[in-house]
Amino acid sequence: MSSAIQLQNVWKIFGDVPNNISNSIQTETISKQEALERYNCVIGVSNVSFEVKYGEIFCVMGLSGSGKSTLVRHINRLLEPTSGKILINNQDIMGLDKIELEAFRNTKIGMVFQNFALMPHRSVLDNIAMPLEIRGVNKNERVNAATTILKTVELEGWGNRYAHELSGGMQQRVGLARALAADPDILLMDEPFSALDPLIRRQLQNEFIKLSSDLQKTTVFITHDLDEAVRVGHRIAIMREGAVIQVGTPEEIVISPADDYVAEFVKGISKLKVVTAKSIMQKPESDEFFHDIIGHERVHQDIPLNQLIRTVTFHKDPIIVTDSDGVNLGYITQPSLFKSVIEENNDV
Repeated sequence: MSSAIQLQNVWKIFGDVPNNISNSIQTETISKQEALERYNCVIGVSNVSFEVKYGEIFCVMGLSGSGKSTLVRHINRLLEPTSGKILINNQDIMGLDKIELEAFRNTKIGMVFQNFALMPHRSVLDNIAMPLEIRGVNKNERVNAATTILKTVELEGWGNRYAHELSGGMQQRVGLARALAADPDILLMDEPFSALDPLIRRQLQNEFIKLSSDLQKTTVFITHDLDEAVRVGHRIAIMREGAVIQVGTPEEIVISPADDYVAEFVKGISKLKVVTAKSIMQKPESDEFFHDIIGHERVHQDIPLNQLIRTVTFHKDPIIVTDSDGVNLGYITQPSLFKSVIEENNDV
């Protein structure tokens, strides 16, 4: 199956730049500082290419000014790229005219902002129903849809309240509900939890992970927090100066950083949280091994070390590692697990 989102060699150069200079910048791949000094322009996005799978939470992270928020706004064409190609469900959205683009945004993509962006004069229910109102859905239908989504984000009974009557966490739930109300294929989330207190932020992360699993929405999630990216994302893209430096699973990025910049980023993350059973399991010499240990404890290949420790500690016999279909992949023994834990802790 093809990807839900494909970015191919996307550039964004801000400034009054003639085509010949724009082409020169892209050909030479000069730094942001050089572009500013030589041509008085700013490189927002530099030759970015990646794909996002259907149902995946794809985190884009980087420091302030790395280009992550600029990049996400190209996916719904709130910003127009200088060059490159953007495909959504195999449709080239650069070919959409104004009317087609408005319809595309209203039906295919929902966006959640950091600052909630709720209308203060509208009730919670009316805020959530707004995308359906823009689409022309009749009042009864949009109220019913908004009421259903309120339950999904655990705000049942708050529909008649206004934004100023809600806590920050509740307001962000309303923002998420509004994005979901139109049942979009794709969610774009621009640092949605970064303005919240740590406890509320973690709670909403957990709720979003569960909600995403239930609804299977393809999500591009912008964050500057690696801990958040590791907790939320199936894969992570790390950006610097408008360019994507590395794309991979949390485990791949933490274990094998692409360069010193990424290594510096990930050095504070405990590998026990991201190294999985599949990475440390042993493979038997033949499948006969599995027939001899029927009834042994089994774990999924993606379980991280810090959770695996609890299982292996209470089972002296080998633990069987399986995939999502229950197929046996390998096994883990107490000595091999504890050896891996010691090695990973020495690296932290």
